[in-house]
Amino acid sequence: MHTDTNFSLLTFNCFGGLSWTTPRRLRTLSQELDHSAAQIVCLQEVQTYAAQNLLTRTCLSHPQQAFIPGMRAPRGSLLTLARDQPITTHFTRYETQGPWHGPTIMDRITQKGALVTEFQYGGIPIHVVNTHLVANYGGNWRPDNRVAKDQQRQLQQLATLVRAQPPEALVLVAGDFNLPRGCWLYDEFLERSGLTDPLVGDARPTYRPFPGVPARYALPIDFIFVRSPAALPVKVATEFQFTEKLPFVGGGRGYLSDHMALLVTLRWQGTHAG
Repeated sequence: MHTDTNFSLLTFNCFGGLSWTTPRRLRTLSQELDHSAAQIVCLQEVQTYAAQNLLTRTCLSHPQQAFIPGMRAPRGSLLTLARDQPITTHFTRYETQGPWHGPTIMDRITQKGALVTEFQYGGIPIHVVNTHLVANYGGNWRPDNRVAKDQQRQLQQLATLVRAQPPEALVLVAGDFNLPRGCWLYDEFLERSGLTDPLVGDARPTYRPFPGVPARYALPIDFIFVRSPAALPVKVATEFQFTEKLPFVGGGRGYLSDHMALLVTLRWQGTHAG
């Protein structure tokens, strides 16, 4: 008997740093996730243990958490929440972190990297890579730009990590890449990693600049990339989430983050004895 298996993953840069709105926004995020179809949630910028504890305490729909402890926050400020127990979790720090001087010092403190968590779902091993690359504050992705070169080195390391995942696994790479869809870094990464982008060619921005920040920074910089096993035909659909202002738990109203979320849903057919 053939049955369809549906699996969904959401990625979101939750802007979980030191801000007076952070507790209300994260409580509201947990409330929204209670109604989400996502089995797994990849969060970036969980920048304090207070933010992590708040999320894991209030997000009752996703009681399992995957992270690697750091000094003041999860390493890489990465937190993966799930409905089901993960099998293994490990963190790979990017060898290139950007310069200590200038705004990239925050990336240095965060220790950017990739959090790899393995799950089993619908009889298929699923390897989820939650990541956040060094920020390109100048919005300059020319090949001779120093930050673009740092991003290229991180992407090369990430591509090697992806290729090391077993061929029988369904691999999803999700997060804030801080580079726009269609630039040379994006193209090179897809070629090196063997991943596909379900939203290829989609120019809708996933970043919402703060007031006063030039509109040219509104770009598609958040992604969910997919690699499915050769013997497993997978149908993929992606949609935007958290695009509008919401009433906050505790009062007020606003956006959950300066980013929007992406939700990918994958469907494949399995065979079961009946």
